[in-house]
Amino acid sequence: MSATGRLAELGLTLPSVVPPVAAYQPAVRDGRYVYVSGQLPVVDGVMRAVGRVGVGPGLVAPEVAQECARISALNALAAAAAVAGGLDAIERIVKVVGFVASDPSFIGQPVVVNGASELFLQVFGDGGRHARSAVGVLALPLDAPVEIELVAAIRD
Repeated sequence: MSATGRLAELGLTLPSVVPPVAAYQPAVRDGRYVYVSGQLPVVDGVMRAVGRVGVGPGLVAPEVAQECARISALNALAAAAAVAGGLDAIERIVKVVGFVASDPSFIGQPVVVNGASELFLQVFGDGGRHARSAVGVLALPLDAPVEIELVAAIRD
């Protein structure tokens, strides 16, 4: 089944590419690779959640942050597809970097970024297996709890 078919089977559609908030491109193709700028958990122009991730009052719960990572991953796929010639032109996800705005006591960044990794596996099967970094940071743009960037390989 195609990536587009798998995405539909999940009940998902690619959103419109989120416009950049500064002087950069959402994605750039160079040869066989697409490099996607960090994508935030924006749905219809609204951030899904804001703040730092952790356990306790006033913090974004890890489960919500994992959902934010999935939304960010979907936005990253939209940006990649826009310059690759469509979602089905993407052969595989090569590298994922997930940034998690973290409370100082929070160490579950890999679990949060799994929200993105699991989506890529669901959409691309073995082509969704990727190298990855999950990094805790003090803050992200627009007070987002998660930011996902990726590198994808395009079919020849």
